[in-house]
Amino acid sequence: MVELGTGLRYHVLEWGADRPELDHTVLLLHGFLDLAWGWAATVRAGLAGRFHVVAPDLRGHGDTGWVGPGAYYHFIDYLADVDEIARTLGRGRLSVVGHSMGGSVAAYFAGAFPERVHRLALLEGLGPPENDDAGPARVRTWLDSWRRVRTRQASSYADLDEAAARLRAHDPLLGEELARELARHGTRPTPDGRLRFKHDPLHVTMGPTPFRVAYAGEFWRRVTCPVLVVEGSDSVFRSRQDETERRLGFFPSAPERAVLPGAGHMMQRHQPAALAEMLSAFLAGR
Repeated sequence: MVELGTGLRYHVLEWGADRPELDHTVLLLHGFLDLAWGWAATVRAGLAGRFHVVAPDLRGHGDTGWVGPGAYYHFIDYLADVDEIARTLGRGRLSVVGHSMGGSVAAYFAGAFPERVHRLALLEGLGPPENDDAGPARVRTWLDSWRRVRTRQASSYADLDEAAARLRAHDPLLGEELARELARHGTRPTPDGRLRFKHDPLHVTMGPTPFRVAYAGEFWRRVTCPVLVVEGSDSVFRSRQDETERRLGFFPSAPERAVLPGAGHMMQRHQPAALAEMLSAFLAGR
């Protein structure tokens, strides 16, 4: 666990901590309702030994602390934690890899601190769909859902097999062995002996403010390092190619693009070895 200046205790996985000669730190940021262990298969398949790798559980996920009563989770809040982790554990060079929500956070960070990021990889991490459901109605929905989630019991599961089956129901390309590994690290027992996933249930509420491309674009415009954008060949988000092109147009230099065969949105679960090879080649570039 790492104590951060933000007041949260952060759970961090680290590979190469005992090898000071690995002076290139690769910071891996997971997506929504995922956790650091989601990267383990990819790291084992090729990143470990080549880079100093750091993968945190973002706030409210995994074994990292939850925000206190009355607080909420906003995308921009994660930057305070990422900044602290990078300052605490980063070495000579820092590259950031973000998946989905973690990609949004990674790009915000690279835009806020362009001088600190050597390379940036976004794995389907250009932000969620943009919509117009802003204003009073959305805020009312947010407050109503916040109240409901704090007063009801979260779903629970009889054992690891049942928890793993829940993961696979949402991700059919996820293999059984890896599903059990993720369920083992991603759940904790309750007093009645059942298992609950570790993330703060507050995450499943709709936030008060929608994602805005114009806002994110102000960060993307300031990214100065090489950028790799990866999509899964079987991802449902590949249907948004016109929107993807529009968002990529904000970056000062055209990002490198790649498609990972045989992978859906959760590509680090589906093709960890191929993803490790792709990321290693990009991150090792000068």
